[in-house]
Amino acid sequence: MDSNQTRDAIAGLWDREIVAQLVDYIRIPNKSPMFDAQWAEHGHMDRAVEQFAAWARAQPVAGMQVEVVRLPGRTPLIFIEVPAVGAAGEDCVLLYGHLDKQPEMTGWAPHLGPWTPVLEGDRLYGRGGADDGYALFGSLAAILALRQQAVAHARCVILIEACEESGSYDLPYYVDHLAARIGKPSLVVCLDSGCGNYDQLWLTTSLRGMTGGNLRVQVLEEGVHSGDASGIVPSSFRVLRQLLSRLEDEVSGRIKPAELYVEIPPQRLAQARRTAEVLGDAVYSKFPFVRGMRPAADDLTELVLNRTWRPALAVTGVAGIPPLESAGNVLRPYTAVKLSLRLPPTLDGDRAGEFVKDLLERDPPYGCKVSFELEKASSGWNAPELAPWLEASIEAASREFFGRPPAFNGEGGSIPFMGMLGEKFPAAQFLITGVLGPQSNAHGPNEFLHIPTAKRVSMCVARVIADHCRASAAGLTRGAAASAAHTHRGEHGCC
Repeated sequence: MDSNQTRDAIAGLWDREIVAQLVDYIRIPNKSPMFDAQWAEHGHMDRAVEQFAAWARAQPVAGMQVEVVRLPGRTPLIFIEVPAVGAAGEDCVLLYGHLDKQPEMTGWAPHLGPWTPVLEGDRLYGRGGADDGYALFGSLAAILALRQQAVAHARCVILIEACEESGSYDLPYYVDHLAARIGKPSLVVCLDSGCGNYDQLWLTTSLRGMTGGNLRVQVLEEGVHSGDASGIVPSSFRVLRQLLSRLEDEVSGRIKPAELYVEIPPQRLAQARRTAEVLGDAVYSKFPFVRGMRPAADDLTELVLNRTWRPALAVTGVAGIPPLESAGNVLRPYTAVKLSLRLPPTLDGDRAGEFVKDLLERDPPYGCKVSFELEKASSGWNAPELAPWLEASIEAASREFFGRPPAFNGEGGSIPFMGMLGEKFPAAQFLITGVLGPQSNAHGPNEFLHIPTAKRVSMCVARVIADHCRASAAGLTRGAAASAAHTHRGEHGCC
């Protein structure tokens, strides 16, 4: 593979077509089903799917098949199959992404908005461009660059789902439905992750799991005068605070139950120290702290581990509390909050969810009515050891297209697909990377895609796919990770 030709081909395609496609895509409010219960009736998801599929079909890739698969009652999935060139056997590469989006969120700059694409310098602002609309375009750009140079590659399968931001609950049905057509990939490429900076290729080594839902505390059938009731009727807010203290230390933020921790592997401890050295203060300075605010710890390595291998709680929504301008002197009947609990990568998500539910609901203070409605519970993922061929390929690709060596880091977020694939294909190697770097703010206001990084990631993917073909021909892609398959997930139980 000629590096200059690859660079020119991919950069040119991004400039000619892909940026414009992403501009159109950002305008579509195709929120994930969890945030739009009437997604099917609204039709936004279908618009995004058809846009992506139409662009893919228009690309000059001989033999490529593009299909929109629709199982009854489920979000659609784009299935693309690209036949091998110069490669024999059944080996294949699976490339993954998603096109559903998070909701609007507040706080966007006055000239920006979730469905308003704005191109400023190297940044394309708007919801979904970086998370994860670019994945289909970046994957096909890499394959097109190889085809233009007649570089050999294995059969490639691209899956673009429409349910990831809701926990990928539809995806297992599609993977089972398409199992014979997918085959058994020896390399999985996922472009839905993050990067510590925009200066080098970042390989994601682990992903946290997640559980969460709605915690509701009710003390009265209706609101009453606070002067009459306070001191007699316990406040629902105070009771809720008391319940949360079972789970989290309100001073340090540390999750209390030992059942929600795992032993961190030595290799991940070493990588966390290295990540802290590479990023320095950028470990925390990338976040928009208010003036005078400081991070949860002073030690940078501890901050990296907090974000990647330790449980952490966030309250992401509230109900039962009126806005300030309409809050009277009333002791309210109930308080409810939405909880998002990030879990260590190797903790069982289902068991953790049940543990948290029991912890919060048992022995309700004062005999009040407490319910915790579980909405999600998914396990994380811990990458198998890199095969020598892939480690060498990633090193070469990063130096080739970024000019710096690669970096390795765990991610604090979740990609449910990875845990599922780790179980289905225990011998596969994984290239998990992405463009969600400093200030890109996925899920929040002012989300942006850093276009130069997206181009370089596409170039690196092309290099790895080409190297995979050579490794496959030499018999190096099968079984290399089987001995480490147990590290994908579930190494430590919850309870």
